[in-house]
Formats: sequence, structure tokens, C-alpha cells
Amino acid sequence: MNEVVSLNSVTAAYPGKSILSDISFTLQKGEFVYLVGSTGSGKSTLLKLLYGDMNPIKGDIKVGSYDLSSLQRKQIPFLRRQLGIVFQDFQLLPDRSISENIRFVMRATGWKDASKIKQKIGDLLMEVGLSSRADAFPHQLSGGEQQRIAIARALVNDPWVLLADEPTGNLDPVASRTFMEILFRIHLGGTAILMATHDYQLIQEYPARTLELTDGKLKDHPIGMFHPQKFY
Repeated sequence: MNEVVSLNSVTAAYPGKSILSDISFTLQKGEFVYLVGSTGSGKSTLLKLLYGDMNPIKGDIKVGSYDLSSLQRKQIPFLRRQLGIVFQDFQLLPDRSISENIRFVMRATGWKDASKIKQKIGDLLMEVGLSSRADAFPHQLSGGEQQRIAIARALVNDPWVLLADEPTGNLDPVASRTFMEILFRIHLGGTAILMATHDYQLIQEYPARTLELTDGKLKDHPIGMFHPQKFY
């Protein structure tokens, strides 16, 4: 299966306000795609549709092996095991070490074998270059390091798709570039990535296909072809 995300004629709205209107796109296995648009354009709404936190008014959505139009609420946790999600604000548990933060997610998603959990945590921390910080607590890490732990946590179940919602919004330029190098390595390993961002500089430095939301509509820009006169 090459298509890991598919939206067909999807419309979404909040009470009294239309957000997305008849949008369609696909995301292929291992593809890296940016999602851009002004504040309120629907970027977060689109991501919520993908991880089952919101239902469309009409249209079809498929993510991984799940058809969201027929998804029952009890299936949502299983859908999310095929997704990794990274937010702007890290969302780490402050009273637990880095390894315990990752272990918590693993236990919550069905991991039981202690030796496999320990091995996986070691592999994930190596993946994001933080093997030496396993026993540190979030407040002892920089913002960039915390976001790298958030990536490690999102990769616990080897997701088909990684969703990143403004992940560099709280990072300085150096940390942002370290973060992007890790993301690109992950997508080259076969995980599709959809990243919402306002950072045009990163899009210039790490070019990829770009989806632009404007007035509820979606415009698909091929790699290297997104050149707005004014960025958001």
C-alpha cells in the first residue's frame, strides 16, 4: 500500500463557521509534505480530522488501514497507533524522566514485555540523538531536546504517518534545523510526514511538496514551487 492518507471531497465546519470546503489530497508512504496557511485557515482542523478528534460534514477520509467514515469511537486508539503526533508545546509529563515519558506511552498502547520496552526506548533515544539523557527530566532539557523527545515518543509504534503541528514554533533556528534533520531522516526511512508550519525559511531550506489552505480551499504545490509573495 503506497497511499497512507487519502481525503476525498472533505468539508468540515464549526457551528456557524465553514472551515474546509471540498478538499482532496493523498499522502504517499514515506512522503514529506508541508501544510501552510494563515491563522484560522484550517490547518489544525485538518490534522484533527486525520487523528479522529473531529468528524467531517461530508467526504471520505482514510488513514493507514482505517476508513474514518465508518470508524467507531472504540477504534480511535487503534487508529492513533498508526499515527505519530508532535505538537508545538511538547506535552511531556514534567514529573517523569525522559525514559519514563516514553515508557508511559508504550504501556498505554499495549506494550507489555519489559525487555522489549527497554530496547525500544534505547533505540528511539538513539534515533533522536539523546541516548545520554534517558534519566533527565523535561525541565533539565532545552526546548529543542524536549521536542526531540516528543518525536521519539511519537515513533513508539512505528507509525505509518507522523503529524507535526507547528513543531518548531517554540524552537530557536539552530534547534529547528536539528529537528528538521531528524524529521527528514525519519521520512527517508519510510514514514510519511505532514507538517503544519508558518516557517517559510524552513520550507526554503528543506523543500518539499506544500499544501496551502486559503479560504477553505486547498492548493497543492509540487516540491520547490511554493513561492508566496507574503508568507503567513
